[in-house]
Amino acid sequence: MTPTEFESLPYRPCVGICLINRDGLVWIGRRANEGLVEHVSPGHEWQMPQGGIDPGEDPIEAARRELREETNVRSASLMAEAPDWFSYDIPRDVVGERWRHKWRGQTQKWFAFRFEGEESEIDIVHPPAGEREFAAWRWEPMSNLPGLIIPFKRPVYEAVVSAFGSLVV
Repeated sequence: MTPTEFESLPYRPCVGICLINRDGLVWIGRRANEGLVEHVSPGHEWQMPQGGIDPGEDPIEAARRELREETNVRSASLMAEAPDWFSYDIPRDVVGERWRHKWRGQTQKWFAFRFEGEESEIDIVHPPAGEREFAAWRWEPMSNLPGLIIPFKRPVYEAVVSAFGSLVV
């Protein structure tokens, strides 16, 4: 794929979810999709829940659906919506392998939710959607998140920390 062909591809519309607990820590999961070529190095396979927006779906509803599908969390209330959409390009070899030359990356609308349930509600082993997204999870200080993500997504995580950092002070 030529650079011009790559740059002409659209971004996939998606949502991202920043789930914050009572202690001001953020939920992150270690990706379970071993074997995919996504330039993941040890220590950089952690991320917050995210996923695609279905045709005609409102972004906030997509965020609630993705949170439920990936973590089983239902006990969460909306705290904030990022003012902008954040976009990233994926490495070109991943465009062909994973996305069949359909998207150049993602453009994401981010939402912060307060987790109001018990940790026993979180179930990444048997998520409602059936497809396991995460192999492990933990709570992490928000300021640490950019250093734990795949490097090509790091600018988005820096923008998320900037947008929602005041929620955990």
